[in-house]
Amino acid sequence: MLLGTWNLENLYRPGGPYGPQDEAGYAAKLAALAAVITELDPALLGVQEVGDPEALKDLAGMLDDDWHVAVSEHADIRGIRVGFLSRTAMTVVADTRALPAELRPVQADDSGLTAGEAGRGVLAVETEGGDGPLRVAVCHLKSKLLSYPNGRFQPRDEGERARYGAYALYRRTAEATALRALADQLLAGDGQGRDVAVLGDLNDEVQAATTQILLGPPGSELGTAGHDRPDRGDATRLWDVAPLIPPGQRWSRVNSGRRELIDHVLLSHRLVRRATAAGTGLPGEGPPGLPSVGPDPAERRGEPGSDHAPVWVRVGG
Repeated sequence: MLLGTWNLENLYRPGGPYGPQDEAGYAAKLAALAAVITELDPALLGVQEVGDPEALKDLAGMLDDDWHVAVSEHADIRGIRVGFLSRTAMTVVADTRALPAELRPVQADDSGLTAGEAGRGVLAVETEGGDGPLRVAVCHLKSKLLSYPNGRFQPRDEGERARYGAYALYRRTAEATALRALADQLLAGDGQGRDVAVLGDLNDEVQAATTQILLGPPGSELGTAGHDRPDRGDATRLWDVAPLIPPGQRWSRVNSGRRELIDHVLLSHRLVRRATAAGTGLPGEGPPGLPSVGPDPAERRGEPGSDHAPVWVRVGG
């Protein structure tokens, strides 16, 4: 069974302000995405930047066999949201943008505006995993690509850049905390007995504090001496599969020429024990070939494919 996550980059039907400008551009976009998914051949794929739920259905229709689609009802101001493509039927168990009740709203801009909920919904489903129920959550946390008042993508000065970087970090941290709370619900204190995965575009790398929040109790990470030693934390811990990705492939986006692994798959104890391989891009094809993106996401409007590589893990029975 292969599980994956992929930011599809502005999947909209044509004619709107963010997606392809015409049907030809839309057809090229869908064809490029469908070719990758067909080659990847996942059992379940979490997706981000679904700007139009009908566009995800169009994409599913280009794939072999019958695919099931689930999409969050909670979109951001551009209409993008998360979803799933699955070969097996799914039951939605959570679709929320709520932050934990204990977290106060966080500052979001210079005016004092606060954010009391996640910018995009987190969607969780249950499906058949081949060895019992599989519970999976997909997310798209607040971006590191900063935007400023009046639609600007460049700051007036370095003070403004620093402040808006902090506001984005506040929001991403709060969203990571909400995602961890949902993971706790899916795990139900039984990570040794439940197959649970959390995946998506975390907009931060492996060692970032926001990513580390999701792991739960520290210790026994992949690649450490304690990995094979059971402990009490195994019941609630999640494992990032990043260490299983070959070092020469360990990135999912190129930002201003810098390679970053910002898309992640995290597994419960029962699942990670059966993980046999992980990677970015397509299995067997080496490092992903990706364009370098800058601070303005509109620069790639209408481009086929995606500026992210899929991140995947293969799990045995």
